Amino acid sequence: MEQILVVEDESVIRTALRRLLERHDYQVSEATSVQDAESKGNLRDFTLIISDLRLPGAPGTDLIKIAGDTPVLIMTSYASLRSAVDSMRMGAVDYIAKPFDHDDMLGAVKRIIAEHAPPPVVEKLSRKRKHAEHPFDGIIGNCPEMLELYDHLKKVAPTESTVLVRGETGTGKELVAQAIHRHSKRSDRPLISVNCAAIPDTLIESELFGYEKGAFTGANTNRMGLIEAADGGSLFLDEIGELPVEAQARLLRFIQEGEIRRIGSVHSRGVDVRLICATHRDLQLLVKEGKFRADLFYRINVLRLNLPPLRQRGKDILELAEYLLADCCKRAGKAAMTYSPKAIQAITTYTWPGNVRELENAVERAVILCDGDEVDSDLLDINLELVRVDQIRSMASGAKAVRTSTADPVEDLSLEDYFQRFVIEHQDSMSETELAKKLGVSRKCLWERRQRFGIPRQKAGTSKSGRRSVSA
Repeated sequence: MEQILVVEDESVIRTALRRLLERHDYQVSEATSVQDAESKGNLRDFTLIISDLRLPGAPGTDLIKIAGDTPVLIMTSYASLRSAVDSMRMGAVDYIAKPFDHDDMLGAVKRIIAEHAPPPVVEKLSRKRKHAEHPFDGIIGNCPEMLELYDHLKKVAPTESTVLVRGETGTGKELVAQAIHRHSKRSDRPLISVNCAAIPDTLIESELFGYEKGAFTGANTNRMGLIEAADGGSLFLDEIGELPVEAQARLLRFIQEGEIRRIGSVHSRGVDVRLICATHRDLQLLVKEGKFRADLFYRINVLRLNLPPLRQRGKDILELAEYLLADCCKRAGKAAMTYSPKAIQAITTYTWPGNVRELENAVERAVILCDGDEVDSDLLDINLELVRVDQIRSMASGAKAVRTSTADPVEDLSLEDYFQRFVIEHQDSMSETELAKKLGVSRKCLWERRQRFGIPRQKAGTSKSGRRSVSA
């Protein structure tokens, strides 16, 4: 069982994080400071250390040198998010902003442990075979679209050209970016990942380009931006379609000139960064609508990689499901499990609107709830109730950008149309958590799709039905 040390001086956060990790079968130790952490024994014996940046006595980054090869994940409040850039340059494996989303924390813990786990000698042969079948670790599939992706990755990764990765939410665009970086000439340098949709418009420029002391109220010190932090390595801009127009202009200059200028500075700085972008949106359509600069689109649309949605990957769906089942069983400390015939039928016929992320969540839920060695369809909770014709016909006919005829058969209704109808019909009576659960996606995925389809989140107030509704 993986042993994790949580170093946090606020007892509420420390206890909540310990309980979260223990619920997912991690063994957790606690400390309130760097000195307290050292008293827990050899820090190199831990699988992972999660530490707050600001601790009494000494900063959490002091643990990086003390821990040796043990990876250190830094937590920081959003107000001090810029300090996390310095933490990564000091050797932190990653950082996460507080208050953190539980799924984001668990995802980061899982990824870091997997990346730093030494391969057992007994698994070398099987790993070589797996590498031959799947040349890019973490990316699984042998359908024609994925084989084409592998071929393009082999050609694209060693170059210095900008890459644009396109695909629906949950298809694995960040995995592709990581694969490009690992197989590039910059693999020994940092890969800085930025979710453009997760940073407020007012902060995006200072996050990317940094600022000089006195540039604005609260700028008490000089801070480098994320682009500068990626100097010599790669910068992954996820959901670049959400980037504000003002920031697009500054980004264009960085791409054209290979230099940046911190906010409040009169001097430019040269940077050597390989740019990887990703989006689930149609950038060409955004260009026509005036929401994305045409010149920036042409600059980033050099090498384009397309990730197919899970529903179009044929036998890959079952292969992925079996891989995820074995992985979840191992992490949960359970014996190997198999899928029942009904479960296989459900997995291969469901359309998976949340793609690989939704599949992973369904499998993890099933493993946790399963008492035997066979996973049945009811544990996956992916019945086809959500796409029944009578349910679709009962939804609001005024849904934005959907077909006007509600008499169309379910086969003619796209996933996008269904999503919009379902959200508009039920958002007055269901919280965001309930909506996400019913749709089989995470709250983050629900938020991203709202942005994509232009469905604003309901504010606190009186709903159409007269009930008091509060945005969850």
